[in-house]
Amino acid sequence: MRFEQPLWLWLLVLVAALVAAYLIAQRRRTKYAVRFATLPMLEKVAPNRPGWRRHAPAAAFLAALTVLTIAIARPVADIRVPRERATVLVAMDVSNSMAATDVAPNRFEVAQQAATQFVQDLPEQFNVGLVSFAQTATVVAPPSTNHQATVDAINSLQLSNATAIGDAVLTSLQAVRTIDPDDPPPSRIVLLSDGGNTSGSPVDEAAQAAVQAGVPVSTIAYGTPEGTVNIDGREIPVPADTQALERLADTTKGSFYEAESDEQLRDVYSDLQSSIGWTTESREITNLVAGIALAAALLAALASLLWFSRLP
Repeated sequence: MRFEQPLWLWLLVLVAALVAAYLIAQRRRTKYAVRFATLPMLEKVAPNRPGWRRHAPAAAFLAALTVLTIAIARPVADIRVPRERATVLVAMDVSNSMAATDVAPNRFEVAQQAATQFVQDLPEQFNVGLVSFAQTATVVAPPSTNHQATVDAINSLQLSNATAIGDAVLTSLQAVRTIDPDDPPPSRIVLLSDGGNTSGSPVDEAAQAAVQAGVPVSTIAYGTPEGTVNIDGREIPVPADTQALERLADTTKGSFYEAESDEQLRDVYSDLQSSIGWTTESREITNLVAGIALAAALLAALASLLWFSRLP
């Protein structure tokens, strides 16, 4: 929490002084009562004391003053609010390594299912598109609010040779620019790959283009390090290049994830959906804090009237 006018917080010194004065007054009252009467006599002639209730109205009133002082200082808090509009490009690796079975039944089918759920869970007003990449990168579904078109495109993907991660980012950026160039909404690229860049533009070059465009690239390194794929009768290792994908995410201020199973991949997409669908904004909460102060003051008055038939 921050304050627009923090100097008003010096009034809390006055509240602390009132607390000290109240404690001193209570101590004097007890002192004089003991001085002029013995304790056994007090028990006979004095009525039952209200105990903690005697201090409750005063405590509530002082709490109200404290909170009211905080309200005067105009507090500001960071609050998560849903985005009204955004563009999300799902960039999906369709290289032959996606046929590896280290993620059952294979990487490709699980990735299709997880990406489909991710797209379906995004807010309806978001523009969503799909870029597939192997030897080259292609916009399979242009970004739009027709999420079903993107889902259909995911289900129609076919595997091919090579992996062009850099081209996938550059192609996604081109697709992003087609959405309202005069007032573009916040954009994000979500890129999944299970290998390293073997074709097309360098990843670092693509990362710099994303930085200049102000588009974060969140990356998912998919598959286990021990994954292999059979090509022409040979078992070829197909681990993801986690270092390159993490560097891409860090450079563009995106998020980096690793997923080695169906469950982990779904958790990654769920986390991405939550982060993309919401944003953090600084908002003044003076009215809220003032309302709490008013409630505390009313509580103090009500307690005093009910227990002692007077206001504090």
